[in-house]
Amino acid sequence: MPLRLPDGLPAIDILKQENIFVMDDSRAHTQDIRPLRIVILNLMPLKITTETDLVRLLSNTPLQMEISFMKLRSHTPKNTPIEHMMMFYKDFEKIREEKFDGMIVTGAPVETMEFEEVGYWAEIKEIFDWARTHVTSTLYICWAAQAGLYHFYDVPKYPLNKKMFGIFPTNPLIKDISIFRGFDDVFYMPQSRHTEVQRKDIEDKSGLTIIAESPESDVSIVMAREGREFFITGHLEYAPDTLDNEYRRDLGKRDDVELPKYYYKDDNPALGPLVTWRAHANLLFSNWINYYVYQTTPFNIDEIG
Repeated sequence: MPLRLPDGLPAIDILKQENIFVMDDSRAHTQDIRPLRIVILNLMPLKITTETDLVRLLSNTPLQMEISFMKLRSHTPKNTPIEHMMMFYKDFEKIREEKFDGMIVTGAPVETMEFEEVGYWAEIKEIFDWARTHVTSTLYICWAAQAGLYHFYDVPKYPLNKKMFGIFPTNPLIKDISIFRGFDDVFYMPQSRHTEVQRKDIEDKSGLTIIAESPESDVSIVMAREGREFFITGHLEYAPDTLDNEYRRDLGKRDDVELPKYYYKDDNPALGPLVTWRAHANLLFSNWINYYVYQTTPFNIDEIG
């Protein structure tokens, strides 16, 4: 079954070229089966890139999904045309009475700021609280993972001496849970961050379980509320060239830019990236949709809560 996307979304043409079956709203209205409703709060600066990355992963399932995009009323993005935002994104206020089967909250370029210093922190907290009563399962990614852990569980973040940057081997710690069905003993996760959460703070909190960690990048995935919340510190959704783009963007502009670890073939940027994470990225998102969204969501979406 295809993904159901808003008419005209740029990701549609890109993904069709990759032989991914997507359906726009016009065609989807002829379908009688209720699609899973997924809402994405996209806080990343390059919105269209992030949309495509996430939709590409969500497409790897036989289930039909209706994808919506949420934006903040308290923040105006600088790197995405206002026409795009007006056409494809809805303010939280416009959808706060609706219920969704799944939600994804992305990272944001504000991680070196204290949470309370972020201009849209009050609205973010309101949306996080709303998700607990209006969404079956939520994925919090990178900064959103740190923000969610801080808001719900008072887990602090810490500045790193240097940027955690690269593709890091990661170990599932509880192999028999559904989110890791089909996983190997080691999988690889892209990381691109200047801060971290620490195991000691998470272990002290009731209701949190570290389910994946890396010998080098430490805490990787935290689960809460039996899978109604996942906090992912990295970027499994990243496309093959994303870290390369970030590296070349910052080279010569920041004093903490190092070659991303375990990313380039022979550590040579001229040879391009060695892609090692895409299979597990697809599997994790597929498992999340199947086991934590589809199989736990009520047939009547109004019963979510």
